[in-house]
Amino acid sequence: MEYAPAKWHRSERKLAEPGEPFTYTPENQAKFDEVVQRYPPDRRKSAILFALYLVQNQLGYITASGMRHVAQQIGCTAAEVEDVVSYYTMFYTRPVGKYVLNVCRTLSCALLGAERVTEELSAKLGIKPGETDPSGTFTLVEVECLGACDRAPVVMVNDDWHEGLSPEQCSKFIDDIRARGPSAFTGCHLRKEK
Repeated sequence: MEYAPAKWHRSERKLAEPGEPFTYTPENQAKFDEVVQRYPPDRRKSAILFALYLVQNQLGYITASGMRHVAQQIGCTAAEVEDVVSYYTMFYTRPVGKYVLNVCRTLSCALLGAERVTEELSAKLGIKPGETDPSGTFTLVEVECLGACDRAPVVMVNDDWHEGLSPEQCSKFIDDIRARGPSAFTGCHLRKEK
């Protein structure tokens, strides 16, 4: 009996850009200090997501230097911080556009046309998912469930929402973002119903 030669798995892991030496701005350091005090000293890792958001909000993405800074602030290893960054899709290790369009592609959104939404956005912007347009304005990403299945298809734009986006509305949606910025988003229906 002959065996096929072994095939080796090649990791798709992409290392973060090293970046310039990083420290929080005084305002972000104050925010971090206030939040981290909510946790017992042996539970400082609980603030890691918040610490990473501060880096991303300050730089636009998270560099290796930013991860090392978070590790020092939290009191853990850079590898532990990198594990968190690589797990969550909302953290970026490369520059992204001003507007990151996260198109949900799971079942409810898929049944209502999410794949076509991605295709229409891609055609309008001239980019594929995972790419940023030449102007640096838009990055298109496909993500898993955003938790608004009853408002599908859902597109998370940065930290805001646009619900019920049909493929036919995509071109106008992009034009509206260019013209009106965040006021073009519907927002989350839960915020409106309170």
